[in-house]
Amino acid sequence: MTKKAIVTGHTRGLGAALAAQLEADGWDVLGVARSGGERVDLGDPAALTVWIDGGTLRAHLADADEILLINNAGVLGPADIAGAQDPVAVALAVNVNVTAPILLTNAVLRDRPAGVPTRVAHISSGAGRRPLAGWSVYCATKAVVDHHAVTVAAEDHDGVRIVAIRPGVVDTDMQGDIRASEGFPLRADFVAMKEQGQLTSAADAARAVLAIVHADDFGDTPLASV
Repeated sequence: MTKKAIVTGHTRGLGAALAAQLEADGWDVLGVARSGGERVDLGDPAALTVWIDGGTLRAHLADADEILLINNAGVLGPADIAGAQDPVAVALAVNVNVTAPILLTNAVLRDRPAGVPTRVAHISSGAGRRPLAGWSVYCATKAVVDHHAVTVAAEDHDGVRIVAIRPGVVDTDMQGDIRASEGFPLRADFVAMKEQGQLTSAADAARAVLAIVHADDFGDTPLASV
């Protein structure tokens, strides 16, 4: 059986742990990131579209018996209140967190061999399900991918299951960025979580995410949490 996976943001953190565990389980993993594997700037929709149209993704899927897309790549964006946000950082967060997952999901569903079972997992966040002052961009982008999963699931594509998964608070570089964000009103809470050992390791979070992905009931509901 030929199992083909695509993992974005696979060079570090949760993405690296997901890719490593999938490879250990016999998946042929195509990593997509700015810094390794298929080198694509996910913050540049035009560059991503050129890469998709270039045929690498289609060739990867061509002989698949099973397909898994994990839209893991994400950026924090400006951790500032509205009115104090860097417009460039806002645009980058929207492109990486929203545009890239939607474009890749569309491409995989378009280019997969007919009838091949396909699972799509958006790595979401608790921030997409509750407001956090000073974090409106990140909250909004994660809410979008949640609703994208809900809506694609409602389209009832043959053989396709899609879920947005909240992985919990994972000890990654993004958490370091949060703790360094002086203007973020909730910064002290995230510093305390780190100091009190409340963060989940990337390896443990990846195991929990993949347990959801591989479960028989994956896709029965389009939103899930570790």
